[in-house]
Amino acid sequence: MGAGEGGGGVGVAKMESVALVAPVTALEFAGDVLLAGTGPEVVAFWLNGRGPAAAAGRRSVLREATVQGLRAEPGPGSATRVAVFGGRWLAVLAVRHGGAGGGPRLAACGGGAARGLGARVWEVRWAAGRRLALALGGGTVALYEWWGGGRWLRQASCGGAGALRCAVLAGLGWARLALAAGTATGAVVVWRAAAATAPQRQLRGHRGAVLALCYAASRGLLASASEDRSVRLWAVGELGGGDGSGACLLVCYGHGARVAAVVLRGPLPVSAGEDGACLEWGGGGGVRRARRGHRGALRALALRPAGGRLATGGDDGGVRLWQPRRATAEAVSAVAALGAPERPRAVLLLGPRQVLALSEAGGLATYDVAQERWTPVLHPTASGPRAVLAAAPLHGWDETLCALAGGDGRLLLFALSHPGAAAELRLFEGPVHRLSWVPRPGLPPNTAAALLASGPNGEMLWLDVTHRPGQAPWVRLMGRYLLPPCKQRWHTCAAFLPQEGLLVCGDRRGSLILFPCSSSSGCAAESTSIVNGGTDVVDEDFSNELEPSCLLHKGTLPLESPLSVLFGLHGKTGVTSVTIHGGYIYSTGRDGVYRQLRMQDQQLEVLQKHKPCKGLQWIEELHFTSDGDLLVLGFHADNFVVWSSRTRENIHCIPCGGGHRSWSYCSSPLAEVFAFIKSGDVMLYHCEAKPCEQQVLLASLHGREITCVRRLGAVQVPGHATCNVFVTSSEDTTACVLVLSENSRAAVPLARLSDHISSVRTLAFAMGPGDEGTGDEGLSALLFSAGGRAQIECYRLLCAGDAASESAVACQVIHVASHRLDKHWEKKKNRHKLVKMDPETRYMSLSVVPGTSTKQLPTPWKFLAAACSDGSVRIFGLLEAAQTLVLVAESFHHQRCVLKVEAFLHAQAGGERRHLLCSAATDGSIAFWDITGPIMDAVDTLHQAEGEMQPLGECCCPAALLLPLTKVSVAVLTEPVYPALDAPLVTVMAHSCGVNSLHIHETLEGRYLVASGSDDGSIHVCLLEVALGRGEATAGTCLQVLERVSRPCAHAAHVTGIRVLRPDLLLSASVDQRLTLWNQRPGELVPLSTTFFHVPDLAELDCWEEVEAGGELRYYCVLCGQGLEMLCGTAPSKPPS
Repeated sequence: MGAGEGGGGVGVAKMESVALVAPVTALEFAGDVLLAGTGPEVVAFWLNGRGPAAAAGRRSVLREATVQGLRAEPGPGSATRVAVFGGRWLAVLAVRHGGAGGGPRLAACGGGAARGLGARVWEVRWAAGRRLALALGGGTVALYEWWGGGRWLRQASCGGAGALRCAVLAGLGWARLALAAGTATGAVVVWRAAAATAPQRQLRGHRGAVLALCYAASRGLLASASEDRSVRLWAVGELGGGDGSGACLLVCYGHGARVAAVVLRGPLPVSAGEDGACLEWGGGGGVRRARRGHRGALRALALRPAGGRLATGGDDGGVRLWQPRRATAEAVSAVAALGAPERPRAVLLLGPRQVLALSEAGGLATYDVAQERWTPVLHPTASGPRAVLAAAPLHGWDETLCALAGGDGRLLLFALSHPGAAAELRLFEGPVHRLSWVPRPGLPPNTAAALLASGPNGEMLWLDVTHRPGQAPWVRLMGRYLLPPCKQRWHTCAAFLPQEGLLVCGDRRGSLILFPCSSSSGCAAESTSIVNGGTDVVDEDFSNELEPSCLLHKGTLPLESPLSVLFGLHGKTGVTSVTIHGGYIYSTGRDGVYRQLRMQDQQLEVLQKHKPCKGLQWIEELHFTSDGDLLVLGFHADNFVVWSSRTRENIHCIPCGGGHRSWSYCSSPLAEVFAFIKSGDVMLYHCEAKPCEQQVLLASLHGREITCVRRLGAVQVPGHATCNVFVTSSEDTTACVLVLSENSRAAVPLARLSDHISSVRTLAFAMGPGDEGTGDEGLSALLFSAGGRAQIECYRLLCAGDAASESAVACQVIHVASHRLDKHWEKKKNRHKLVKMDPETRYMSLSVVPGTSTKQLPTPWKFLAAACSDGSVRIFGLLEAAQTLVLVAESFHHQRCVLKVEAFLHAQAGGERRHLLCSAATDGSIAFWDITGPIMDAVDTLHQAEGEMQPLGECCCPAALLLPLTKVSVAVLTEPVYPALDAPLVTVMAHSCGVNSLHIHETLEGRYLVASGSDDGSIHVCLLEVALGRGEATAGTCLQVLERVSRPCAHAAHVTGIRVLRPDLLLSASVDQRLTLWNQRPGELVPLSTTFFHVPDLAELDCWEEVEAGGELRYYCVLCGQGLEMLCGTAPSKPPS
């Protein structure tokens, strides 16, 4: 329908697409350009030699169809023509050079518009002249002249082919044109166009539908991929000549799901499957190389013959370019035993070419990788048994400071090149449990470093050590610290905070501890804590000289207690590393997660936890690279892995037996080296450094269907267009904060939230006073996400402009609170008398209760309504200061799955307010509730509660006794009481089946329009009036339905999105991929315009409006499902009278 049809002067233009993220369904190399089909669009990337590829342009080609194939015309030329097909549509593009920056640009050919051919196009092949050979549905082969208006030249059909699933064409000219087609029965049928009465050959072997084919005419090989998870290689000779045997040469099993695409690299296949893996197969049918990184199923695969690059794309909307590995790098790097002279206890790498090993007896030796030779450094009697070792390479010097301590509390410090010139001092009466070198701001990194030593009873010493060439190192005692009580009471890692005067430590109990530190605190012990050893080399026994002890001077320094303790943050297995990057603190542990923290008033505050990948249960360290990647070092089973956060794949995977033994890793521009102890020897893995094999051309969004989308707001960045920030949730158990740009028509992820254990189905924002800021101050909001396993997560999002980043926006995520019904059920009294909560309960919808401002309540509360699959409507309360989310009320009135909830606030002129709630269920009923009473009861309970007092940001633990309570303590509800909601005020039977969309809009007269959409494609709108009775403030709410309008069969499928834009304008979206604007008149809904959108399986929409400079009002909407699309339309700023 055209704009304004039947609109009575409303004058609303048709909605137009302005940005799209869709699954990548086709890939093709056209010279030095890579083309990707995503939805109806074709995206071009310029392959600039061996350098990184760059985005070059985007063009919408196929109107309402999805691009299923791209075929470039072979041969040289200044412009390359590309046939684009999908569904029943065909178009031809020209890829010409001379675009922005000298790159390619896309232009239409042959009249420009896509043409509908009347039959499904399975394959296209370029023929002589301006002709195309087409494989069509029903087993038809045709010759088509695409230039001008298009003209059919010849057609032939083959009977008995069956239902086709894919096809490939071969041969030049009609006489030799042949077709191989994969069928739904698992057979590959071959026939010639000139003799197409029956299939010439049938290749059988697959047990499921054949989904992809690839033919190499020069080798006479045909590769097939099937939904039975296998790839087969056939010897077919000339496809239409019948000279091939049709024998199956290779059967390849290795995919974990259906195989969607296959290409031939030489005589062997490369395949891409719905398990997200791209597998390169060997001659014996085994996997020679596996490439992973996409978040979802792969749908497209392309091979560039010149150079051997591979491109992959899939459901996550991402495109990745894979560099071929050189022949020298194909061999697996071997792990070699170095033949240590004594049984090793600890091993350290001093760069890629030197290994330092400490023996069980206490001896020290180095191994030179180039010379393959061990050199002794210290005799075992110098340190004694049970020694601990730490080494710190000095920047700018070819030198390393070594620290060695034993069970008698002695510390030996020396430069590796002059071990005889050593400083020896007595630190403790008992053993030294741990030594670690820590870079400290203020110390010259080329001559000095800080050393931390842990001893008995949780005492930790801080020493500054300075290298003096030819002399013993100079040592200064800087501080003494007391670690929290635990069984294994020593530190495992530490980091100094720059410009903060603070020290962050991780201990063996899994706690993070914050200590004060000052560079001027060690003056009293400076002169007496150093002892000069001899200058002779290697074998001198130091035990005959007992120098002045450091124990005599420790008393001059106070024993500092922690400022903040996060007890057991990483479980009982210990903190493995602490890293400072970008002003934040990152900690890792053996619990399989790393956490991001910040300093807040000299207290540690956890912002977010991240689980990098499945199966990585032991994270040892984080490396932030100069190009913006984050490398996670850890152990997967008994393998040491280096995992890339950008490419989502293991860069290295080294079988070492696990991380419980001593090991060391070193990465340099020359090589990647890993040393570890196994079988009583030092083992070394050495691999020459290689350039990054994978390049991300389009960022991945979600691996499965997007279930919900919400707009956070807009951020203004100088020099950039307005950036719209959205949050999406998905069936892949994650939520994503992203920027969707009208200029690039693409999405750039800012942050990923991965705390859910099941699918994330719904999102809701709570924006308080001052949170709606735009511009330089950015955006702030509370985000609620909920879904499977009855789980709710709450985050604080902070978004601000960042002109230096790719997206021009930076996002900080702070995890606030969590809630799971099954955990809450365990705390109930008399639970043996109750029916346990179904673990499969899902939250279907969330709505933040408006109007609970901090001016009314002494403490800032937020209330949240949830629709649940177990037939209940639940109300939750969030106390952000205490990071607590509690259930305050519930009702099982509907007795069936509740699909939608929407909360709204009614305020009278005299200031009297009512919190109202609307809920809709699978039986088509819509219920309206007054939830003012439960909310007020929850607030009163909070004020009267005498719950457990707990400092903010800290945990209840024995270490908390050491902490001064410097922050305001708050009372939390330890036994929340949640009464049942009262009966609904009114219930309306709006539909005959489930209500999939719901929206409430307040009119200028104080009435409410309630719009809903259903499974049967109908739309229902009712007008409500709220009246408050006189008397008590919590009683007397009356709800009256003034008018009802229904439009049966408004859409051809489920209506999953609906919004009332203004009292006379309604927007609805359906699974039929139609977005319709309606004019609401008394007693009827009149369609104004209908727009086709390109997101299949629509799940949700969100809308907002913007006023242009000329006063014109522009409406925007974003839709999600199998992709994400943003559309906009214009309307007058005021509704017609």
